[in-house]
Amino acid sequence: MVAQVWYRGLCARLRPGAPRRLHGWGSATFSSRSLSSSTNDGFLKEKRAQIMSRGLPKQKPIEGVKQVLVFASGKGGVGKSTTAVNVALALAACDSTKAVGLLDADVYGPSIPKMMNLKGNPELSPKNLMRPLKNYGVACMSMGFLVEETAPVVWRGLMVMSAIEKLLRQVDWGQLDYLVIDMPPGTGDVQLSVSQNVPVTGAVIVSTPQDIALLDARKGAEMFRKVHVPVLGLVQNMSVFQCPKCKHETHIFGADGVRDLAKTLGLDVLGDIPLHVNIRETCDAGQPIVISQPQSDTAKAYLRIATEIVRRLPTPPA
Repeated sequence: MVAQVWYRGLCARLRPGAPRRLHGWGSATFSSRSLSSSTNDGFLKEKRAQIMSRGLPKQKPIEGVKQVLVFASGKGGVGKSTTAVNVALALAACDSTKAVGLLDADVYGPSIPKMMNLKGNPELSPKNLMRPLKNYGVACMSMGFLVEETAPVVWRGLMVMSAIEKLLRQVDWGQLDYLVIDMPPGTGDVQLSVSQNVPVTGAVIVSTPQDIALLDARKGAEMFRKVHVPVLGLVQNMSVFQCPKCKHETHIFGADGVRDLAKTLGLDVLGDIPLHVNIRETCDAGQPIVISQPQSDTAKAYLRIATEIVRRLPTPPA
């Protein structure tokens, strides 16, 4: 009930026709004199720099969170959410002393609730913060907990950015060693909001070896570089299909495309995940393969990726 009130309040404040104001822009104006032809280029450049500095948000750590990891892909349908979920569980499995959180930043198509077998509305803490839902030892937050499962989220960019800010800041994450953020596809509002508002420790790019997916994966990696987010490496998902009967291997989406892209970008490949029916079935059932089949080769592949990620992380703050 409380979560629904929060959701309705957000919609009311950002409904079409409601007065809106971009944070930081204030009432910056130029006089006709300042824009006259006699104004020198140096003055104009300085004025633009002042406005831009006021318009850009200031990065602020998430209270209680030591390191933030974002999982991204340029194109949808490459298994990014599945990878994020299994790697988050693998991070917790690799070191039981580490606390892990999982944020579903895909406002339009949240999938974390189903994959993590979670339902219901978050409760509020005494500080009026939403408490994440928890399963398999991982704290989770998603827009899917705040709206009905079949209800579409029909929002413009400003409303999405406001929702992301609330999912980051108005959640009682407790004390987390790692917060894994499952980003939506593309390089738009959500990616910029997270990258500019939160000090992101590192990004992981997920792609299939297919040429079309690689085109967008490259754009995703370049975007994070432009906003000064370290790219930890790439994950080659759906790398190979093995026939369950004859064991013949087929590279349905191509072979080693992600490895070639990694070489071009000067990045590492963190690991390969095969195209396997068990990965899909276990996530659809809300029992990801790292949890339900921890001794399988596929689960071990996710565990290796988690280990490679941790190896590349800087020493977290005390």
